[in-house]
Amino acid sequence: MDDLALTIGCFRYDTTQALFDGTTSVQGVDTTVETAATLPDIFERVIRGSGLDIAELGLTFYLRLLEAGTPLIALPVFPNRVFRHSCVYVNTGSGIAEPADLAGRTIGEFGTYGQDSGVWAKGILMDEHDFRPERSRWIIGGLEHPSPPFDFIPHPHPANVDITTAPAGRTLNDMLDSGEIDALFSANVPQCVLDGSPNAARLFPDFEPLERDYHRRTGIFPIMHTVVARRDLLATHPDLARRVYDAFTTAKNVAANRYRAHRRLYQVQSMVPWTNALVEHNHEQFPDDWWPYGISANRKTLDTALRYHYDQGLTQRRWQVDEVFEPTLLNT
Repeated sequence: MDDLALTIGCFRYDTTQALFDGTTSVQGVDTTVETAATLPDIFERVIRGSGLDIAELGLTFYLRLLEAGTPLIALPVFPNRVFRHSCVYVNTGSGIAEPADLAGRTIGEFGTYGQDSGVWAKGILMDEHDFRPERSRWIIGGLEHPSPPFDFIPHPHPANVDITTAPAGRTLNDMLDSGEIDALFSANVPQCVLDGSPNAARLFPDFEPLERDYHRRTGIFPIMHTVVARRDLLATHPDLARRVYDAFTTAKNVAANRYRAHRRLYQVQSMVPWTNALVEHNHEQFPDDWWPYGISANRKTLDTALRYHYDQGLTQRRWQVDEVFEPTLLNT
């Protein structure tokens, strides 16, 4: 493969940093790794075929494309995973104190109805609190900057869910702060919350114990994003999928080993107070691997995500895990 050159697009996480700094790369391939200012910028590039051969892509974005037909195939690499009790925000004057209070309310969501954090938050609330998205009204828009819904993906949703677009010139952050929306499902913390506005707060202020309990009970660490590759590229180079998988896995393990070293080199690699206490706490709950890649270690989490997509009307049928990933990596 010495004559093969690839461009990879992904965000610069601890799990991918080794790809950016050259600590690891795709074996036998001239690899260029690029990022962007925002994740949707990366998603749009790979979906539009703008110079990326392999790229990080939101799982819900991929599933929408898969149903519509796509030249991309997913690899079981998951660089972005986040627990999602923390992503539901409410206007403090709305009277919303618990999930049941979301019924009949107006809720904002960034970019599309059913982006990754929203799918997981809705699904968890549906499983554990009898939440039903169709009982609420949904407004789609930009979080901190006015923007229309993403125009590079399909926007499926059930006919019985009331979905509209944010008014021109308005942001979901401002609408939450002013009370024009009662709640917001957002992967990013809205600026009004960061600024300490008395008008906005999390639905679950003490979210960490809830998320840890959810993980202990279910074994699920929600997967937000996967990595996709061009199908034609993998067809031409049959062992490339494994090489890409190995490169991302090595990069993830470099980050994991760095955190493990924190347990010995107390507060040497980070000056954030009590970093070691968090690493020790996490080690108790994730003793082996905080972020496993591959199918076998993630089958339950992936199957839950696919169920949520179907239950929320984002796919027309219930996809199975082995249908949506590169066949040569199903044994991982």
